[in-house]
Amino acid sequence: MLLRVFCCLCALFLHIPASHAAAGEPSFSETFEGILSDNAIPGGAYAIVRNGRIAESGAFGVRRLGSREAVSADTVFRIASLSKTFAAQLGAQLEAEGKLQWDAPVTRYAPTFRLKKAEQTERLQLAHLPGQSTGVVPNAYDNLLDDNLPLARILPQFARLEPICPTGTCYTYQNILFSLVQPAYEQAAGTSYDRLLRERMFEPLRMTHTSVGLEAWRAAANRAEPHVRQNGTWQTVEVAPGYYQLAAAAGINASASDMARWLLAQMGSHPDVIAPEHVAAVTQKRVATPRELRRYRWKDLLTDAHYGLGWRIYTLGEQEIVSHSGRVRGFVADMAYSPEKRSGLVVLLNGETRLISDLTTAFWSRELGLQARKQDGAQQHR
Repeated sequence: MLLRVFCCLCALFLHIPASHAAAGEPSFSETFEGILSDNAIPGGAYAIVRNGRIAESGAFGVRRLGSREAVSADTVFRIASLSKTFAAQLGAQLEAEGKLQWDAPVTRYAPTFRLKKAEQTERLQLAHLPGQSTGVVPNAYDNLLDDNLPLARILPQFARLEPICPTGTCYTYQNILFSLVQPAYEQAAGTSYDRLLRERMFEPLRMTHTSVGLEAWRAAANRAEPHVRQNGTWQTVEVAPGYYQLAAAAGINASASDMARWLLAQMGSHPDVIAPEHVAAVTQKRVATPRELRRYRWKDLLTDAHYGLGWRIYTLGEQEIVSHSGRVRGFVADMAYSPEKRSGLVVLLNGETRLISDLTTAFWSRELGLQARKQDGAQQHR
């Protein structure tokens, strides 16, 4: 097993085209199991979709260290920032129905919100939130979420921040500001964010293991527990509640099998639920994301990178994939799909590790027949 995994990673990172790797190279399931096993990652699940169906799913490890309860494709994980993709699609639906306008000022829905400069507050439009182009320093006040500070105490802090660029002109990734789409959607639709997701997406797509919020995660009998690496060993930790305050940005729980259904919907399998024109709207390139070109492992494959609305658009060679990743204490997640190849991958782990990028880049290198680019200098990490 270890030899097969080593050969697979060599095919990617020693710059051999994956499609030309030696016969007998390991399958994705073998690579997945090998990387998790070699690094003692507690558990994980994945699903691969092709041509309108779930082609493969698998799992490895346990839901909690010290337990014999195995992870399955239906095990519920926190999906962290993969939640943003649902928020973007929901916004596209409401905008198409005339219930909200992307160019409306954020203060229409959050009247007390302020940035330091009045003109910056006035220029901040709803689309800048899922478009990650607010002009505010990236990941503003996420540290306060890590400390589980209430959102009501965090939002007033934004009135202290100077903009680092004019609104709408540069990529400034946010979690807290992204979450302001939630009150906008609730006011526009006249119902709760949770209900909007359930009625418009989860239930029509038969995503029976998907939910919103901490209590829903705790209520799931088949759920993965969070783990972090401390002093060289993996430790089970308590779930961090702070980011659950941001339902739109990081509040969804889901299984790999359900996320595969979500990917299929993006590729046109359920046009009555996720309309192709809405997918096109949220995956339109809006702002360049040059920092992604230095992302661990991905830097060897990417030739360009942009953000749309709640989705990343990566260019690998001359091909594009639509993707997003997520991380919250004890969990990491990644999903992407190729519109051209009609294929996609989702990976969910209950150990917080950057090694998820080893899995995803190995898959896409092989899937797209890519050759990694040699880069000089020290490796840079995201």
